[in-house]
Amino acid sequence: MAPLAALRTPGLLPLLLACGAFMASFYGVYGYIGAHLAGALGKPVSANGLLTLVYGLGFGGAVLLDRPVQRLGAHNLLPFAFAFVAAIYLFMMWGAHSFGILLAVAFVWGLANHLGLNMLIVRLSGIAPARRGAIMGLNSATTYIAAFAGTLGFGPVYAGFGLPAAAAMAALLTLVAALSAAR
Repeated sequence: MAPLAALRTPGLLPLLLACGAFMASFYGVYGYIGAHLAGALGKPVSANGLLTLVYGLGFGGAVLLDRPVQRLGAHNLLPFAFAFVAAIYLFMMWGAHSFGILLAVAFVWGLANHLGLNMLIVRLSGIAPARRGAIMGLNSATTYIAAFAGTLGFGPVYAGFGLPAAAAMAALLTLVAALSAAR
């Protein structure tokens, strides 16, 4: 089945919107957090590597929660996972002045992003099993467009107002993802 024909699958468009908002939020903040560490906090470029490692530990460590979360149901929990990520962005906004706080936030951010992404993939792949390949292709396209749009769109926000403003914008977009996933 052609990927564009899969767009007629009931419930798919809200999930793709959720994916786009979620991923634009991530890439919009992740693309500029290293610049914030160096410019606003005076950290060496290597500090970005440490933050990435801590984020990755949270993301990878969340695999231990996958099975219990799947038992509870991705359909029901996905909006809450996105809302939790939005709260993390708000906390990041508050803690942007401290490298230690940002490291702690990065761990929880990685954990929550893993859970949200995993639940999104579960929902997308289960929405129409006969169209799974086309749907996952649309998910990939949405993710790459969101990576581009998030990095591009957050640039002026970061340049003009710093990481706290970018984190606030990410929180709003992630709430859009939560609302869309709840549909």
